[in-house]
Amino acid sequence: MANRDPESIKREIDQARDQLALTVDSLAERANPQRLADDAKAAVIGFLRKPAVTASLAGAGLLVVFVVIRRVKNR
Repeated sequence: MANRDPESIKREIDQARDQLALTVDSLAERANPQRLADDAKAAVIGFLRKPAVTASLAGAGLLVVFVVIRRVKNR
């Protein structure tokens, strides 16, 4: 192992500490529950805004309305 001066060792330690702090900050941001919830919400809204999904939900809604009206009418 080569002899290194204390100043270069200190610089390496400081650099490693700064890198570790950035990594921890990044992990904390990625694991933030509010951000995860916002991402999930955005994904669901994006999925529901697709034309095929919107049409399917509208059709299912009409079917439910039709069934409820028939049941109320046949009482």
